[in-house]
Amino acid sequence: MKIAILSRDGTLYSCKRLREAAMRRGHQVEILDPLSCYMTINPAASAMHYKGRQLPHYDAVIPRIGSAITFYGTAVLRQFEMLGSYPLNESVAITRARDKLRSLQLLARQGIDLPLTGIAHSPDDTSDLIDMVGGAPLVVKLVEGTQGIGVVLAETRQAAESVIDAFRGLNAHILVQEYIKEAKGRDIRCLVVGDSVVAAIERQAKEGDFRSNLHRGGVARIADISPEEREIALRAARTLGLDVAGVDILRAERGPLVMEVNASPGLEGIENTTGIDVASRMIEWVERHANSDFCLKMGG
Repeated sequence: MKIAILSRDGTLYSCKRLREAAMRRGHQVEILDPLSCYMTINPAASAMHYKGRQLPHYDAVIPRIGSAITFYGTAVLRQFEMLGSYPLNESVAITRARDKLRSLQLLARQGIDLPLTGIAHSPDDTSDLIDMVGGAPLVVKLVEGTQGIGVVLAETRQAAESVIDAFRGLNAHILVQEYIKEAKGRDIRCLVVGDSVVAAIERQAKEGDFRSNLHRGGVARIADISPEEREIALRAARTLGLDVAGVDILRAERGPLVMEVNASPGLEGIENTTGIDVASRMIEWVERHANSDFCLKMGG
């Protein structure tokens, strides 16, 4: 097969691993910077161009689109979908997952347990917003934040009010969420590929922090997940329509809670921790579906 990987930086670990895995299985692979793609939209002859040449047909496209370029990156992916390429994560599913409010609403509608969450743009009554999620301590986030940036733990009501007031000054959407104390700065990252959780790690925040992101100093170990955790991870990915997802779960006293669903999960931490070849599992899923399910869906 001909496979395109959409990424701004082909030297990143995940891109290199996906390329290696695909080439090892006999596929032709090209890494394309989405921002260097440009297209014609025409009922008779739509096309995709890249750095002065028209691109050939690709059997499959693997999107590794950063959150900063979601709008144009998913537009490029939609064009490939229109041209009949199978996407490992469809454009509409990526936009669902990147919209934190929409994704939480969809998960809640399906009865998937979440930390109690409130969201506002310019709350007229900050105190009421805090009360909606049970009061302090609580976590305050910028909806547009990623990788732990714009996330603050407010341990008192006064601190929460101060943070919310400060975020309000940024003209940003504000998300407040109950703090799951018993998680103790730990979460579970489940890597979903298709209908399986192929790997899972437990991430522990560095001392003095509550954010478990590995690139912020957190550490990881192999996680032994329960059947309930496995099922909730799969349900969360299915709800957002993702074939590949990193589902972050908190272990609360009342059971597993989905904290976030990542449409472009990094592979380095989970592969190095577990020793599992996740990249090859992703390519295998592409092989199983590129020439069947998607073609039927598109009417081919």
